Amino acid sequence: MALVWLANGFLCKVLSLVPRHEAIVARILGPAYASPLTRLIGLAEIGMAIWVLSGRWIKLNAITQISLVLVMNVLEFCLAADLLLWRQFNILFAGLFALLVYYYGFVLFPKTEPTN
Repeated sequence: MALVWLANGFLCKVLSLVPRHEAIVARILGPAYASPLTRLIGLAEIGMAIWVLSGRWIKLNAITQISLVLVMNVLEFCLAADLLLWRQFNILFAGLFALLVYYYGFVLFPKTEPTN
């Protein structure tokens, strides 16, 4: 899971190796600040990767990941479907990723306590 966030954040958005991501941000949030906003989103995704790797607050992390993935993908599906790599199937892959995150956070670690 951390690799997904790291690759999308660092490679696709911070380094701008996949210009489609900036085009999606431009479509949803406007072109004026698409470049810096895309990089900020990328930095936030790198932060999510670090949080996943830390193993802290697993359930909160899982809920946060699921929420972000579903909200981002519904917005993209509704407002920029033509720019998505797998078009309408992106939402399917987002749902599968959300299920994987749910499994990790709530099935593999059903009784985790927060660490200090």
